Amino acid sequence: EVGVPLRHLCCQCLRILGEDVGSFVKMPLLSAAGDLGEDTGDLTKTPLPLAQALEMKRQGKREKAHKLFVYALKMHPDYVDALNEFGIFSEEEKDILQADYLYSKALTISPCNEKALINRDRTLPLVEEIDQRYFSIIDSKVKKVMAIPKGNSALRRVMEESYYHHIYHTVAIEGNTLTLSEIRHIIETRYAVPGKSLVEQNEVIGMHAALKYVNTTLASRIGSVTIGDILEIHRRVLGYADPVEAGRFRATRVFVGHHIPPHPQDVGKQMQEFVQWLNSEDAMGLHPVEFAALAHYKLVYIHPFVDGNGRTSRLLMNLILMQAGYPPITIRKEQRAEYYHVLEVANEGDVRPFIRFIAQCTETTLDMLIIATTEYSVGLPEADGSTAGCRQTIPVKT
Repeated sequence: EVGVPLRHLCCQCLRILGEDVGSFVKMPLLSAAGDLGEDTGDLTKTPLPLAQALEMKRQGKREKAHKLFVYALKMHPDYVDALNEFGIFSEEEKDILQADYLYSKALTISPCNEKALINRDRTLPLVEEIDQRYFSIIDSKVKKVMAIPKGNSALRRVMEESYYHHIYHTVAIEGNTLTLSEIRHIIETRYAVPGKSLVEQNEVIGMHAALKYVNTTLASRIGSVTIGDILEIHRRVLGYADPVEAGRFRATRVFVGHHIPPHPQDVGKQMQEFVQWLNSEDAMGLHPVEFAALAHYKLVYIHPFVDGNGRTSRLLMNLILMQAGYPPITIRKEQRAEYYHVLEVANEGDVRPFIRFIAQCTETTLDMLIIATTEYSVGLPEADGSTAGCRQTIPVKT
């Protein structure tokens, strides 16, 4: 094999390597057939970006190694050796969650991969401990919120404000362009906003009706959640924008990105199975945040409706949280890309990143309520502003 001329190195790798290009002038090139060999110890059988990543790691240049690992997986997302090597690198960087995710993805692609099995056996108990510790932090904050007197004027004010914010963000995630002030105007006056889409305004009225139904009828009710309850939520969500499809299962096939939901003939059966799980001891024995997140994911995976699946799933999620004593949470429109990404990861076989995402949204909501009812009271984040502060959390003594 001959050395790789610089002109054959990909532009991205050149950019990442910078002054270290010389280290790879004599590195063998991957064969024309694109051989994805299993032995990463033999660089002649390793795709070039992964080989470069391993070499940068060997030289202790970890920042460049990290960028090259990312690029290697961008070129070959299902390359098991790259997933394993990047996982090991992530473990060394103390990012156990990332490492475990990479090993899990490797096992989804190659269930019997010995290296991935060994690696995941090592990280799985650590990840479970991390997740349980995070749930404990959330539980501590829930107790703080529940200890706030119900008549607290600051709490009442922030809950009222969060109601409008919730409607704004949940419809904005689906592409609705109405502003927060326009949504408030529609709900408070029931008058249309001139020059704005009537469909979008009807979506807001539908969300308002569905939220009222959940808050006044379902949240305080003791007993099982039924298919009828879910249909009633959806009937209100979509009833003003598309009364024909509102409150009934779809009769046509739908496609959601790379996900192909069940055939319409199977929707009824899958919804029955979903509701059985929803009311099972196994589901109710889960941590409330995990239960709510899984209910959201399972419903949106079935995608039982022509439209309004996301809004209905988020309402069901909040119903479960409220029945457990939690406040309703909001997924902000600025989190849309991350929200859809973790849903896609769940579709690929690992639902834990989605559960963690919902847990983070829960903690953000709890922090907002705690801060808003202290002497250093602050308002809600701007609806159209950045989310730079969304991930900031306040410490809680456990």
